[in-house]
Parts: sequence; C-alpha cells; structure tokens
Amino acid sequence: MTPQYVAAIDQGTTSSRCIVFDRAGEIVAVAQREHRQIFPRPGWVEHDAEEIWDNVQQVVEEALRTAGTDAAGLAAVGITNQRETTVVWDRATGRPVANAIVWQDTRTGPLLRELASTYGEERFRTRTGLPLATYFAGPKLRWLLDEVDGLRERAERGEVLFGTMDSWLIWKLTGEHVTDVTNASRTMLMDLTTLDWAPDLLDAMGVPAAMLPEIRCSAEVYGRATTGVLARVPVASALGDQQAALFGQTCFQPGEAKCTYGTGSFLLLNTGASPVPSTHGLLTTVAYRIKGQPPAYALEGAIAVTGSLVQWLRDNLGLISTASEVEELARTVDDNGGCYVVPAFSGLFAPHWRSDARGVIAGLTGYITKGHLARAVLEASAWQTREVVDAMNADSDVALRRLRVDGGMTANGLLMQFLADVLDVPVVRSRITETTCLGAAYAAGLAVGFWPDLATLRAQWRSDAQWEPAMDPELRDRELGQWRKAVRRTLDWVE
Repeated sequence: MTPQYVAAIDQGTTSSRCIVFDRAGEIVAVAQREHRQIFPRPGWVEHDAEEIWDNVQQVVEEALRTAGTDAAGLAAVGITNQRETTVVWDRATGRPVANAIVWQDTRTGPLLRELASTYGEERFRTRTGLPLATYFAGPKLRWLLDEVDGLRERAERGEVLFGTMDSWLIWKLTGEHVTDVTNASRTMLMDLTTLDWAPDLLDAMGVPAAMLPEIRCSAEVYGRATTGVLARVPVASALGDQQAALFGQTCFQPGEAKCTYGTGSFLLLNTGASPVPSTHGLLTTVAYRIKGQPPAYALEGAIAVTGSLVQWLRDNLGLISTASEVEELARTVDDNGGCYVVPAFSGLFAPHWRSDARGVIAGLTGYITKGHLARAVLEASAWQTREVVDAMNADSDVALRRLRVDGGMTANGLLMQFLADVLDVPVVRSRITETTCLGAAYAAGLAVGFWPDLATLRAQWRSDAQWEPAMDPELRDRELGQWRKAVRRTLDWVE
C-alpha cells in the first residue's frame, strides 16, 4: 500500500490535536482534546505531561479512524508544539519528575534578575537572540534543578532528561532524545550561529549538559514510532508552533511574514540565511532547517495575550457565553468609546519586555457599555500587532507589505478589518487556517519525499479572504497615540 497521507500532532497550550493531510495539503481528519491548566500560585502555570501524552495517543487514534486509515497509510508524522514549556522526566521510567512549567509561567523572575546582575543581559541576547525573560525554557529548567530535591545530582548523573514538548513526544514515540533547532533556539542555551548548545551559557544557567537532547534539523527522520497506532511510522519533523505556522504559510522567502492569532499572537518575518539582531524588542530565532540545507532565520514579535483576552471576557467577566459572540457584541457600537484594554496579565512581551506591567482598562466613563469593552478587547490584538510591526520595520531592511494570518481569531471579520486598518497593509487569510499543523506535515512530508520540494508546497497555498486598509490616516495616528498612552499606564505596577 502506497501511503496517501501525512499526520501532524499539534501539542498546544490548551489542547492536543492530530490532523491528517492528503497529498494536496487538504485536511482529511481532525481530532482534538483539551488538557488541564494548573495554577498552583499567582503567576504559575503548569501542565501534566502524562495527561498530555495520553491525550496525544487518543487524538492520533481518533484522527486515523476518522480518515479511514492506519499506520500503513501514513508516509510520516510531524510534531509541532508549544515551544518553551519545560519537561523533565526520568530516563529509566519515563515518568515526569514534576509538572511541566508552561511558557506563560512567571516564577523565574527573581532568577533572571540574578542572572542579569551577574552576567548582564547582553551576554545572553547576543548569543541566543533572546532577552532575559520568564518566557524561555532554560530558566524554567534551572528553577526545577534548584527546587526539586535531588534533581540536580540526578541530572549530572544523566538519570533525568530535559525537553520541550517536542522532545517529550518524540521520546515517548521513538525512544530518541532529540529536539529541533527551532525549539532549541527558545531555551536561551543554544548559540544561534553554531546551532549547538553553548557550554558557557550552560554554565551560566547552571544546566548539566548530560540532560539535554541532541539538536537536529526541523525536517528529518528522527526515528520510527515503536508502539501504538503509529508503530513503524517515521517521526520526521519537529517545529515550534509559530515556526510551523510560518512553514505552513509557505513564507520561504526573506521578507515574507505571518501572524498566528491563538491564545497569544506571534508575528514571524523570514530574514533568510543569517540571524538579524534586533534593537527594537524583537526575538531573533531559527525559522526552520531542512536536512542538508542551511538554516533559515526569523525575527519574531511575541504577544502574550490575544485570544485568551476574549476567553477572559467570557470566563471571568461573563459578558459573552462563547468566544465567537465577541464580534456580534463589538458590532453593537461604532467605536471603542474612548476605552482601551491592555492585557498585560503576565507583563508585556514584544516589543516592551516588561515583566513589571499588569493589565489596565483605560478611558472608562459612564458612557462605556459592554459593547465598547468587547470592541476594545478585539482592538487590543490589532494594536499589539501594530507595535510589533513597527519594531519589525525598524529592524529589517524590508518593510512589511502584506500580512498572512491564521489561527482561530481570523474568523472574526471585524478584527481582521481593524487589523488591516491599523497596519495600513492588506491582511490575507490562508484558506487552511490550521497552518501550524500544516507546517509540521509539510516538513515531515519533505523529509520522506512525500512532497518533492518547497516550490510544490508554495504552489498549493491558497487564500480565502483579504482585507484592505480603509481607515483615515489622522484617525489611525490619533488612536495609536491613545493606545500608547494606555500602555504606559501598565508599567511599574509590580515592585
């Protein structure tokens, strides 16, 4: 039987999915299962890695059953994942030693201040492209080594293994302890130029090399699944979720950019074969690497809270009963009524990187209704994107001319039009909005020859909607000024 499909596992922040794609890049089957969000203390966010592994097995089985196929019908499986979430597990038993620490978690703040004082932030930024921020995996690993009894000694003996979620899943599937360059580039432990672990950074972070996975390309065969419904299927790609979306959007040329609107939002600009240092608050990261080819790099603007702000409006304030209702509520008013919501729930990410910030609702008057609040919630996603695009244009030689978008929030037409208005560029939505999974599938398919080359993938890309800017420039500038004023109100809240 000639394999007809490629499967992608998307291990995300709130759920795990499996999508099966055919040779045309069309979706054949989807299965999804949510996992618990664990909040032990304010600012702490954890996941149960065993629960996630159980869910992954279930969604893979369900997706294959829906597609009417089995392992023999799959050419390969690819993995994409929430990037900085940190897992440590026992090499012998395969059991996690603690809950996974999620990328949103802020417990490493004191450690980062200590590292900045001892080594200076530039030591890390120049080598890794990353600022000292609670976002990244290395400090989370250091926290576990410091706080879990006996863990450091076990790590130095090689008895426990570290990985982000890609490594955890690849290990459970194949027994191989590997990661790819995109995920490794989010640890603060990999040198962006050598694409290998940097011994001096490991020493500074206090991380034993014995527990680290081998860094591999994003598209290559890591091994074959050993058990379960995927038995003998090549596991052939790993990409951090945002890099996977860039790949799925076929942004293979320097100057091409995408933004994914999910729990948070992430704008990536392909900068080509050399890393571009940012002087405006962006991250320099690896976009992808295909086996046998040089790496591609990207500038990234990471926004912590966009879709989760709509969830907050639903779950915490009860102003809507489903996330999709936010557009209808926002359309009950013509504008925001002078109200702005800056969702710095865990500080501000790009381009500010201020962990001391906390969220504000500014401009409240007796005139403001729940419709104005809903509109301000949507507008917050667009204004945060504008801040990132401004930084990107300042860092890059090529100004953004259009933005490819994907993710759940792109179904919101009001938001997409406002996004085009504030960016003053066309916004184009991919016909397949599940571009994260598509990117992982494309990379895995390339690795095993299911698809021959990048040109074939680019030829398959289709848009299904485009929004053109229509806002008066004076209004845009005035509203941007008000937004910036609201952002300043969030700063210096945490002592």
